[in-house]
Amino acid sequence: MRLNNKLIFLAFLLLLAGLFVLDICSGSVWLLSDGLWSRGEGLTALGQQLFINLRLPRALTAILAGAALSVSGLMMQTLFRNPLAGPYILGVSSGAGLGVALVTMASTMTGLHLLAMGQVAVATAAVIGALAVLLLVLAVSRKVKNNVSLLIVGMMIGSIAGALVSLIQNFANPDALKLFIVWTLGSLSSVGWTELTILAVTMLVGAILVLFLVKPLNGLLLGENYARSLGVNVERTRTLIVIATCLLAGGITAFCGPIAFVGVAVPHIARGIFSTSNHRITAASSALIGANLLLVCDIICNVFTYPLPISTMSALFGAPIIIWIIVRK
Repeated sequence: MRLNNKLIFLAFLLLLAGLFVLDICSGSVWLLSDGLWSRGEGLTALGQQLFINLRLPRALTAILAGAALSVSGLMMQTLFRNPLAGPYILGVSSGAGLGVALVTMASTMTGLHLLAMGQVAVATAAVIGALAVLLLVLAVSRKVKNNVSLLIVGMMIGSIAGALVSLIQNFANPDALKLFIVWTLGSLSSVGWTELTILAVTMLVGAILVLFLVKPLNGLLLGENYARSLGVNVERTRTLIVIATCLLAGGITAFCGPIAFVGVAVPHIARGIFSTSNHRITAASSALIGANLLLVCDIICNVFTYPLPISTMSALFGAPIIIWIIVRK
């Protein structure tokens, strides 16, 4: 990494630390306000509960979500050689949404009331839905050798899942429908320490896979035939990319709901700032910029009396970048 890039990377690290502290302090109640802070004694009991059980898990989740979605979006753009590809392009989000729809709406229609199990039931259903889509895509990838065909199949699987969700919505009662709509808007506040631990382990496994994929991804930048000439096993690499993407994007979607545009926009920001397509640099920089971006979005969302959905704010940041990409290219 060039000296200039090292300085930029260090600046983003320092920015991340500052935004992390600001995100912990921000919210409907400022963490350092008189009611939560006793001079000479530190945080009050209420302040400690707010810090430990709400603000700290939320900020850590924002970092994990921003990094995971950005890196998975980068891999999808490289695999399909499409600048507008994102982490949800293979239908992972739709599969997770179908699982959540079955728990929040279909279960109440059949009298099972699985929603009584709370966030655990919702997250488990989302994981199962995303995993089902992953298995379908992997099965298809063994038969289909062309990446464009795989992309189309993934989109069709997502369309089928979306159609089933719409069908369930048509018969759901209003209360269950409202719960599902709230999930689709995305939230970082529903993640506690138990969920965060599971999420961190999932992200770690996905990150390890990404480390092993850096060189094959660089080979794919020049096309599959050139990558094969360099000794890259394209079929195995494609399978590992799909698995890593589903772990990273599927895990975040399961616990936080769909978060729009981060995975599409951030890789372009990273390539533009660091002036390279080397995945050893772009993967790390995308993770860092994505974490910063989602912390900014979370801080802005929590300024309001009634916090805004995180996906709303990320779309306001990401959509203009995507428009700029389309106009430029």
